Amino acid sequence: MLIATYNIEWFNNLFDDDGVLLMDDGWSGRHDVTRAMQIEALGIVFAALDADAIMVIEAPDENRRRSTTKALEEFARVFDLRAKATLLGFQNDTQQEIALMYDPAVMSARHAPLGESAGKKGSELSPRFDSTFRIDLDVDAKEDLVQFSKPPLEVEAVLRSGKVLRLIGAHLKSKAPHGARNDAEAMKLSIENRRKQLAQAIWLRERLEEHLNAGESLMLLGDLNDGPGLDQYEDLFGRSSVEIIMGETGENCLFDPHARLGLQRRLGATPTTARFYIREHKRYLQALLDYIMVSPDLTVKEPVWRIWHPFDDPDCWRLPELRDALLLASDHFPVTLDIDL
Repeated sequence: MLIATYNIEWFNNLFDDDGVLLMDDGWSGRHDVTRAMQIEALGIVFAALDADAIMVIEAPDENRRRSTTKALEEFARVFDLRAKATLLGFQNDTQQEIALMYDPAVMSARHAPLGESAGKKGSELSPRFDSTFRIDLDVDAKEDLVQFSKPPLEVEAVLRSGKVLRLIGAHLKSKAPHGARNDAEAMKLSIENRRKQLAQAIWLRERLEEHLNAGESLMLLGDLNDGPGLDQYEDLFGRSSVEIIMGETGENCLFDPHARLGLQRRLGATPTTARFYIREHKRYLQALLDYIMVSPDLTVKEPVWRIWHPFDDPDCWRLPELRDALLLASDHFPVTLDIDL
């Protein structure tokens, strides 16, 4: 099986309210990229992936006027993709949903959230992801009430063989210090936002441990927007979100070779999954943000991970059409896991 995670920048902008692709010369939201250019590029990338399942991060919006499922299934129809069925979990208010596209001939999938619904009052016992988590991170002697702006998608996938996989799609973000009037306010807001992200990581880790303790086969897929050495506040909290989510000791650690390499080589070369243009410096910044972490029972099957980075992956580089499409389609590159199940 080939399973992918892919963060697609401004995917929502490529559809009208009826879920029809806007194949025109209007701007997509990507710099100097029209909607038609981005749509064609995405079609090339998805066709090249030919994955059995793709966890789409920043999927098209779900609201009273728009449908994530309708948009993604129309996309799959236009490009004749095997992954033509779509699963959505809890919708959010950011116009960036988390959705699973999958081949219904290979698996069935349902949204299977765990935890009790705790509402805004919250719970300390790993509540449902559309609820509120109560936690004290011992940073300011104050209890935090934490919510996900993008609740993780919890999937129970049943393969044709009858094997059950648990897939959790996640998109964690530490907001920029918008509204800060000076450096001191910017630092205060940045620390608060980072603290909230780490609390989300702890909440997510508790859910992962529920599955691992039950002996279930598990994958965590998505954009964690965090990693070793990514910002100056890491030393303040001691650990990154990636370290919390993977687990550091014991039998319940998840594995992703790119994350492990990044953790071991803070000053050395590490894999990267995203490429952003920094206008003030007139150069690109590359970062490792996207992961597919797997449980120990899947690790022993010796799966093969691949980052479809056009400058780092020789097969992507050798195909000019795919290389250009990867650069046009998004500021992130797909990550895939090839595993014998």
